[in-house]
This record gives sequence, structure tokens and C-alpha cells, in this order.
Amino acid sequence: MSLRDKLIVALDLPGVDDAEALTRRCGDAVSFYKIGLQLLPVGGMDLNERLRAAGKKVFLDFKLHDIPATVEKATRSIASRGGDLLTVHAEPAVMRAAVAGRGDDPDLKLLGVTVLTAYDDAMLTEMGYAFGTRDLVMRRVEQALDCGMDGVVASPLEAAEIRERFGGGFLIVTPGIRPAGADAGDQKRVATPGDALKAGSTHLVVGRPVNAAEDPAEAARDIIAEMEAV
Repeated sequence: MSLRDKLIVALDLPGVDDAEALTRRCGDAVSFYKIGLQLLPVGGMDLNERLRAAGKKVFLDFKLHDIPATVEKATRSIASRGGDLLTVHAEPAVMRAAVAGRGDDPDLKLLGVTVLTAYDDAMLTEMGYAFGTRDLVMRRVEQALDCGMDGVVASPLEAAEIRERFGGGFLIVTPGIRPAGADAGDQKRVATPGDALKAGSTHLVVGRPVNAAEDPAEAARDIIAEMEAV
């Protein structure tokens, strides 16, 4: 896998016109994009198909979470439209349903979302969890692999321990990536691109440092240069 394919640029923008304008500005500097819930109801799946037809890869970050029957049907519907990565919340019944809905599609890889990078221990306590961030992440990684998922979404701060405890052979997609010197924004658990790769992440999700940059293509190339350094 090339380093360019390890960088996923988040299309967290108001509409598909804005998103497509960003992809044009990025040009060949970016080969992988994330479409999330913001774009889903305003043409996100159509955009997914156009990007893939143009030779790009697409991470469908929908974080499916519902009763198993609904998740299974939703995953089947998404698989019928195509995609490269799809997220569901890392609860065993939800993940098993997604695996069943994906069927034999060899292209769509399923990722279990462990703990959102905007959460910290205090927020988990407020939500009623008995586990802290680290322990909950490790429990959910183990469950994801047992359920047949292709990988997990986890912060770069947990990636090294995940690799140490569970080995290789699966994807670790890490949001909360900030180039050296960039503002963390609303993210609680962040790391630089180089640190995330050294920790064992396979894909790095970057939003504002690219999509809000004056020159998104240059910003993406700078991040890839940081990745090359390690």
C-alpha cells in the first residue's frame, strides 16, 4: 500500500458541491476520501459512486448503530452501491449483523468504531460506562476481531497497544491526526501522522488540516512527507 493510500481526507463539508470542489483542488495528491453523516442525506452515496468511478477510494464513515436486523439490511444496501471502508459501532450484535449484511463483497471492508476520539475518560463516566477509554477500546477490539470485522477505528494513542496485544493482519484507522504544530480542535486524543504510523495505524484520517487549508493539495503532500519521514 502506498503512503498516499494511507491518507484519508475527510469531506466534512456542507454539501456535495463543496466536497467535489475540494477533490478537484486536491487532484492527484489525494487518493482516498471520507464521506460521513454530514453528506449522507444530501447525495453522499452518489458522490461515493462518482469518486470510485474516477479511481478514488472511499471511506463511508456512517457509524451504523441500530437493532441487528436494521444494521444488516443497511449494510446490504450500502454494499450494493459500493465502497471501500464502512464503519459500524463496535457492539457485538451490531458487528455480527454488519458482517452478515456485507455478504461476500470482497471490496467493502468493515470497521468497528471503538471509542470516538472526541471522548475522554470523564465523558465516558458521564455516559455511564464502567470502563475508561483504554480498557473499553481493548475490549471492543477483541470483540471486533471475534465478530469477523476487518479492522477497527481507534485513536493513535491506543494503536501501539492494540498491535502489541492483537498482532497484525487487520486495519487500524485513526482519526484525530494533526500535523506537527496544528490545533487539536475538538479532538481529545490526537497524534501526528508520523507517530500514528509508528504506533501501527494503517490509515490516517485528516480533516481540517487539509479541507480548510488555503492549498489543500499542498497540505496533503506535506502530511505525506511527514509520513515518509518514518
